[in-house]
Order: sequence, then C-alpha cells, then structure tokens
Amino acid sequence: MNKYDIIVIGGGHAGIEAAHAAAKLGSKILLVTLDLDKIGWMPCNPAIGGIGKGHLVFELSALGGLMPKLCSQTYLHARMLNTRKGPAVHGLRLQIDKHAYGKLSKNKLEQLENLDLYAGTAETILQDNNGSVTGVKTQDGTIFESKRVILTTGTFLRGRVLVGDTFYNAGRQGEKSVNGLSLFLEKNGLKLDRLKTGTPPRLLSSSIDFSDMEKQPSEELSFLFEFEPIKAKGTHLCYLTQTNEKTHTIIEQNLHKSALYSGNITGSGPRYCPSIEDKIGKFPDKKSHLIFVEPEDASAEEIYPNGISTSLPLEIQKQYVHSIKGFEKAVITKPGYAVEYDFVHPNQLHETLEIKKIKGLYLAGQINGTTGYEEAATQGLIAGINAHLACNNAPPFILDRTESYIGIMINDLVSMGVDEPYRMFTSRAERRLILRQDNAFLRLMPKAYHIGMISSDEYAAFTKEKNIIDSTMESLSQNYKPTQRMREFGQDNNAIATLQKLYPNLSDRAALTIHAEIRYEPYIKREELEVKRFKQYKDLKIPNSFNFKDLPGLSKELQEKLIRYNPGTIAQASLIPGMTPAAISLLIFKTRMNRT
Repeated sequence: MNKYDIIVIGGGHAGIEAAHAAAKLGSKILLVTLDLDKIGWMPCNPAIGGIGKGHLVFELSALGGLMPKLCSQTYLHARMLNTRKGPAVHGLRLQIDKHAYGKLSKNKLEQLENLDLYAGTAETILQDNNGSVTGVKTQDGTIFESKRVILTTGTFLRGRVLVGDTFYNAGRQGEKSVNGLSLFLEKNGLKLDRLKTGTPPRLLSSSIDFSDMEKQPSEELSFLFEFEPIKAKGTHLCYLTQTNEKTHTIIEQNLHKSALYSGNITGSGPRYCPSIEDKIGKFPDKKSHLIFVEPEDASAEEIYPNGISTSLPLEIQKQYVHSIKGFEKAVITKPGYAVEYDFVHPNQLHETLEIKKIKGLYLAGQINGTTGYEEAATQGLIAGINAHLACNNAPPFILDRTESYIGIMINDLVSMGVDEPYRMFTSRAERRLILRQDNAFLRLMPKAYHIGMISSDEYAAFTKEKNIIDSTMESLSQNYKPTQRMREFGQDNNAIATLQKLYPNLSDRAALTIHAEIRYEPYIKREELEVKRFKQYKDLKIPNSFNFKDLPGLSKELQEKLIRYNPGTIAQASLIPGMTPAAISLLIFKTRMNRT
C-alpha cells in the first residue's frame, strides 16, 4: 500500500511538474507536501513568463508540461514584452490569479489515476547498505517505499523569515520550516549553503489611488504558452508608479534596521531582483525605481507592488509605502519579508538532476539554487522524466544547451554551480537566434512525443503546422530572391500580415516563425555552423600549460576570466560568463595549433 515508483517531496511548481510528468508517463507517484491547499502556491509575484523565463515556459509546453495549461485558464493580464526588439528576445508574461491557479493545480493532480497526494512532513530519506534510496520517512513515523525520490523543497530547508530585527523559523510566512532533510543531505557529504529571497508588502486595493498611475492594459494576443491558438484578452489592468527622493531618504535613514544590512541575513540574494533597500544602498545616485502594481487574484482585493520587496520593519515599510504616488493612504495587508534557506550546490548533480553521491535521489527547483516559478517547473519536469526513465532502465533525457533554454539552465547549474539565486535571461543563451519562443515546439515537441509526453492527437496538430511552415518557406525560396525575400518578409512586424495575406493558412505563431527565420537567415546559418564546430571540438582538451595572458584577439576581461577558471576543455571554457563564439573559435584554433 505504501510502495511507489517515485516519491516527490514538495507541492510547489517543481513538485507539480515532476509528479505530473512521471505519472503521465506511467509511474506510480506519491506527492508529499506540508499543506494540500498550498499546492501550486505563488508566495511571490503571481506572474508567469517574461524575458528569458517565457522561453522556459514555451519549452515546458512543447515537452508536455502542466504549467502552460494552468496559465491559460487562470491568467488576468497578458503582455508580450520586448517587442521593439527582434523575435529572438520577445517574452510572453501573464499575470495570474494565484488562488485559481493553486486550486486548478491540485485538481489536475487529483485527476491522475496513478498519483496519490499526502499531507505531511518528510523527515528523512531511507537508504540501503549501498547508499541507494529506498524510501521516505515522515515526521509522524510513516514509511513510504520507493527507489526514486525527487526533492522539490523550495525555501523550506531550515527556512527563516526575517522582518527588521525579528526572525523566526519558517519556510514561508505562516508555514513551518523543514530541518530533517538538510541534516540527511549533510550526513551524506553534500555541500549546502544559504540563499535569500523576499517579497514586498501586500496592499489593500481599495486604499490605493490609481488615478495618477500609468495604465498597463492587457494586450490581445492570438497565442499564449500552449500550442493551440487562443484569443487572449486579459480581464484586469496593471499599473506603473515609482519611488521618489522622499522614499529613498526614508530607506537610507533606516538601512541599518533592514535584516539585510543588520547582519541577520547570511545568504546571498538575487542580484537581478534585489530588495528596495538593496537598490537604494547600492545605487544611491538613482532618483527613482519603477513599481509594477499588479493584482494577486480575480477579486483584485490585494495588490502586489512589484519592485519594493523588503525586510525592513513594518513601521518603516508603512513610511516608505506612503511616500509613493498612489500609495499615500495605502493599507498594508501583509508586511514584506525576507526568507533565508538552505540549497544544495548543484554542481553535485548529474544533468538528469540526480545527485552523484546518492543513487535514486533527484533535486529540482530552489533547492538547486535557482529562483522563479519557471526555472523550478522546468527542472521538475526534467527530474520527473528522468526518474521515470530510470525506473524503467531507459536512457536518460538530457537537453543540450544548443537546443533549449532548459538545457542551458541545467548545464549552467551542474557545470558552474551558483553563488547567488540563478535566474534565466536570454543573454545566457549563446545561440538565442535559433532558440526562440516561436520555434520551441519545432525544436522540442518531437522529442516529447518520442518519450511519451505528447499525445498522438497533439503531435498530429504539430505536424500539420510544421508542414505548413516548411511548404511556405519552400514557396518563398522559389518565388523570391534572397534580397527581395528579406525586404518583403524579414524587415519588420508588418511582414507577418503580408505573409498571412499571401498564405492564409498560416497561424500568427507560424507566420512569426517564418518572419524570424527570414530575418535572421544569414546569422542562423552562421550559428548552426558554430554549433556544429563546437560539438566537433567541445571535448578538445586545453593543455595545463596553455597561456591565456596576452592572447591576441582576446579582451583583457576574457583573459582574466580564463586564467581564473582555468578550463580543461573547450566545453568548460564556453560556460565562462561573457565568453563569445569568436573567443571560443580562437581557443579552438590556438589549442589545435599548440597540439600539432
């Protein structure tokens, strides 16, 4: 009765995807979580997607994940970000009704025949004499047997909530922390460390004056994260306001009261999503910071002021909130807080997300040093798929960094590790012209179908669109010279309407794909050659005696980084932040020359 193929610990976004993927593929799953009513909970901003993060969700969709479907049924506001730039860096972002999303998450999992839900605290992982996983023991002494366990513990491992000089053990505000699993991991020789994240105060909507704020209406879009087209039109407005010099003065005078500056926080926080006191402490010359004023659910009773997360005392939070335009009379319904928690250095994992030292134990989400629902969900999917494949003695499912953002993220984590919460950006993709949102299905859906994550009907619809794209590209190639093709269909977004006028069977996404392929055609060819060249030489060893200093053609910055990291192979060198394709080509050339 208590025997399962896979046990997933944690009901956040990583746990949902891990359990859903493995159950969908046929494994018998148990999901253990502290509170069944907090499955799919969004303790931070209830939004999915954005620049870079949106790419992850499109790839999750192409691989048969659950998050995109949940988003389509619970979104309040939709925008395609970065459209002034090329399609390679567009980012779909949806504001979500967090209560509806959580309820739907639980409902979808309950509908899976071979998935059981259990409310409880996992105290430790059980092992045999060889150290391999054999099950899980909960805090109440219940034992569940399994040879595969996936930890998706979020911020709960020895979690600590901090507001000013007040702190207490909690994984999130109002929820207990988990200690036993950290002790188990340390006992097994794994290196753990501390990270920090935080949230802003929540505000009562009826106490806010929206009249002087800049409106951000929802856009009408013809597709969201799912493959099937959708007429998307959000139901709610978002707004923009900003901090000012008075806000900054209040915070500057009280920096010493922040848990971040008092020394109470030891973990590293996210560089790209800092607290408001961190922004003002590090950038004192900046006169204002944007605040995105966003609803938390369909009632819009509570507002999430995105951009002012904090660990200052509540009284100081009230003062600086009231100094902001539109928030002069705002009522704080929940104070902002920081949370500090354990994570496992992810360079101790295989690319399957299985721990190298413990057979059968997988990690996904914030426990691996990442931040964000999207990063967590995609890791959960990969862990769930690989745990299922391992149960059936099948080859692992590993995505290369040249074919997906998911592959980039996992390769970054297991190769380079982290020293701050990892967040996905398009700048992390060396080949972002060929890794776009619009072509995620073309890149990954065949792989998903091959392993059983996509149904025959879904794959038939995909094949139909792929054939339309291929035949349209062939027709354009035959009827237009390259310069004319570029001028007519590759220059601007009006090209999409032109394409659909000539080829009425093109969906908006298919037309966007064709436009992007034409727009980037010479660069795509060059990237494909560089990918081929990299794969040919990625295992090429760089001699220990190789002198990176004063290497002609390399910037001083890259020389210093190469000396610091001292990569042993071309593949390792390519992972160094800021490394360019030109620099890699030079290293390949110089390394080969030194070997002859």
